[in-house]
Amino acid sequence: MKEIALVGLGYVGLPLAVEFGKQRPVFGFDINNDRVQELKDGLDSTLEVSNQELQDAIHLTYTDSLEDIKDCEIFIITVPTPIDKHRMPDLTPLKKASKAVGSILKKGDIVIYESTVYPGATEEICVPILEKQSNLIFNKDFYCGYSPERINPGDKEHRVSTIKKVTSGSTSEVAIEVDNLYQEIIVAGTYQASSIKVAEAAKVIENTQRDVNIALINELALIFNKLDIDTESVLQAAGTKWNFLPFRPGLVGGHCIGVDPYYLTYKALEVGYNPEIILAGRRLNDNIGLYVVDQVLKIMTKKRIHSVGSNVLVMGLAFKENCPGLRNTRVIDLIEGFKEFNCNVDVYDPWVDKDEAIFEYKIKPIDKPESGKYDAIVLAVAHDEFKALSLEQIKSFGKRNHVLYDIKYLLSANEVDGRL
Repeated sequence: MKEIALVGLGYVGLPLAVEFGKQRPVFGFDINNDRVQELKDGLDSTLEVSNQELQDAIHLTYTDSLEDIKDCEIFIITVPTPIDKHRMPDLTPLKKASKAVGSILKKGDIVIYESTVYPGATEEICVPILEKQSNLIFNKDFYCGYSPERINPGDKEHRVSTIKKVTSGSTSEVAIEVDNLYQEIIVAGTYQASSIKVAEAAKVIENTQRDVNIALINELALIFNKLDIDTESVLQAAGTKWNFLPFRPGLVGGHCIGVDPYYLTYKALEVGYNPEIILAGRRLNDNIGLYVVDQVLKIMTKKRIHSVGSNVLVMGLAFKENCPGLRNTRVIDLIEGFKEFNCNVDVYDPWVDKDEAIFEYKIKPIDKPESGKYDAIVLAVAHDEFKALSLEQIKSFGKRNHVLYDIKYLLSANEVDGRL
């Protein structure tokens, strides 16, 4: 069996490495030595893989040395593909990973990409780097595949092995080999796309579709709030129809939904098409945090609470519930928005790593909210720990006169002062 190297051991790479590591020799490679060391110690700080699952991957070896993976014949690259401050694709991690793999590439090797990209990126960006670093010829000396990741961070039901996998290859023969490779671990089955570009496009539209759907619901929430209609009540009524899609309003961030559409729109603009609906949805979703801040401040004014110097508690910092991930969390929009109005903001999230929060956002989450301290409380993330709190427990964090705003519908409409 060919040895595999998994390049990048984050939310996507580690679960994949573990599944392959139960079956065949696998090297898990990451440039972050601290990450490699924690995995060697049997711990996963992302909480995507349990300690027992790490132990079950008996053929998996962790390393941060390219020398250790130079004899591998299949390289699967699962590095992040973020956007920059201008909301443009940042392919720096992908290019660096391609350069590293290219430096040890041999004849007959296959490089498979899983990172979300725009259609054409694998062959237009990554392949030239592999050729330049290796002095080998694409589709003659080495080959490529693309199999988009479909990991849902924090989801313990839909795991890497139970989600159908799209596969593709740079030749018909390689496409079959890549598909057979994933069939070893994907119990839900595979779908072999007709080309790498098709597989890339399939991935990038998955989250674009969700983003546009959520944008529609967010816009409906803005309309219903102006009409003094409870959005959840409307959605529950509409949801009685069999084909109504059960989306809910909220902040849209994270690794994928708040990022992937910009990859597609970048490529669309490059070829001369202005993707109006997708960009409009992105603008709307990106502004929801500031809308919430505005709503909370208006309610504070109605309750004669001065915003300047007020104490605001934001409950949740992770980009989604029951997950420690902070990448592209849109809760940051709330925090920065309140601070612009000279509010004192405390952030409480039992899931996130405090050092990571300080490093990424210069925010130090508190250990526990103080009783009777806050002028406004915002429920921003639906962690199980927050769901377990009673209304009285949540309100006990506030002063006698305070505002309680619920973004995630954790409480009923008559229990809060406002919600989306």
